[in-house]
Amino acid sequence: MADFGYDITDHRAVDPVFGTLADFDQLLGRAHDHRIRVVIDFVPNHTSDQHPWFAESRSGRDSPRRDWYLWADPGQDGGPPNNWLSTFPATGSAWTLDIRTGQYYLHSYTRSQPDLNWRNPLVRRTMSDVLRFWLDRGVDGVRVDAAHRLIKDAALADNPPPVAGARTALVPGALQLRHIDQPQVHEVLRALRATVDEYGDRLLLGEVGVADPQRWAAYYGNGDELMLVLNFAFWSQPWSAAGFRRVVQTIERVLPPGAWPVYALGNHDLPRLASRYDAGRYPARTRLAAMLPLTLRGTALLYYGDEIGMTAVPIPPELAADPDGRDPSRTPMQWDSSPAAGFTTGQPWLPVPASARAVNVVAERDDPGSLLNVYRQLIHLRRRLPALRTGSYQPVTPEDPAVYAYLRRAGSQQVLIAVNFDDQPRELGYRLPAGSLIVLSTRSAASQPAPPRELNPLRLAPGEGVIIQLT
Repeated sequence: MADFGYDITDHRAVDPVFGTLADFDQLLGRAHDHRIRVVIDFVPNHTSDQHPWFAESRSGRDSPRRDWYLWADPGQDGGPPNNWLSTFPATGSAWTLDIRTGQYYLHSYTRSQPDLNWRNPLVRRTMSDVLRFWLDRGVDGVRVDAAHRLIKDAALADNPPPVAGARTALVPGALQLRHIDQPQVHEVLRALRATVDEYGDRLLLGEVGVADPQRWAAYYGNGDELMLVLNFAFWSQPWSAAGFRRVVQTIERVLPPGAWPVYALGNHDLPRLASRYDAGRYPARTRLAAMLPLTLRGTALLYYGDEIGMTAVPIPPELAADPDGRDPSRTPMQWDSSPAAGFTTGQPWLPVPASARAVNVVAERDDPGSLLNVYRQLIHLRRRLPALRTGSYQPVTPEDPAVYAYLRRAGSQQVLIAVNFDDQPRELGYRLPAGSLIVLSTRSAASQPAPPRELNPLRLAPGEGVIIQLT
């Protein structure tokens, strides 16, 4: 638990903090009873330094498992072998000296997380067996953590000066970090895909922290690598119609034939969506943000609590535990207004904010105009309208600086989505067919249809988003 479960000591067990394998099997069975699919996080890049494999690897240079991890002699100055840095700034170098054997081991994250050597066939075979262990238990798919990091530069060459101090590969305009995103990683992912494909209808989703769009899209392969590839472009956008439109256009342009996009605005590594865009001043933005992943062509990923507007929670220093300061975005889910927000009857590991008395599922479930009910109505429309679920994508306001509008088409069904990013009223510069109907407005109560209004021209209120079914 040096990195909240991403430092693993046994890939085929459940940490006792959370329960047992029997508990997991019960959870999985109950989920399947309710037609809920369960995807687990597969962490193949590294293990804990407490893992038996690493204990054996560091026992001596002649250990049979020495080559299961990445070891290197000191550099010419006696320090680390090269200038690679950990993803976590506080950790500094990505190398730690093992005094006993006189070599450094590589860790992309904390010193407690040594990287596995995926050039070793035994590592690949063993980790494929780990994957089969969970697929055999009935999980519906896996999210591959840090998929782009599995193969490192064989020469252990320094990163070039412009990015030697860069924290990740996501630095805009930076040269690609040499120790990640190596061509051979695609061979590894094809093998993992082949393993998953043995089980039929299972998902292989990958976290790929690569900024260059073409290199990012390559992780889909030719339909034989990742089925869905997380993209980080939305998460770094300012509140701008032009910015979000540009991201979508780029993704649509670089995706290989048959590939399916993924859109998300939050996750466990980022500041809360409501804190980034709302900040207590722009409540309409959280409602608009809900529309984007749920109406664009692609799969929508939602981070728990964003659907009720949870914000980042200040964490007292004595309770902070995350090595990268991400605790404010990882506080307990706010189910109700009780002292622990309905998450537990005990003391949660992180504090529940006073705002949870109003920002919680029970309160918002019964409020027709709540953010939660905006999400619910969006999901309902996505299920009901094939154009929103599987239709094509076409932007219709390519130059508008304030309004991002696009068409979704499936067969004869057409749906137009228009999102006003401005805090001023805006007019949609697109003529709608007679008889078209607004089926959702982010400014209306989610339980009631939007009131009739003039559509030509369509005037959007400040911070309003609409979904219009065209005739």
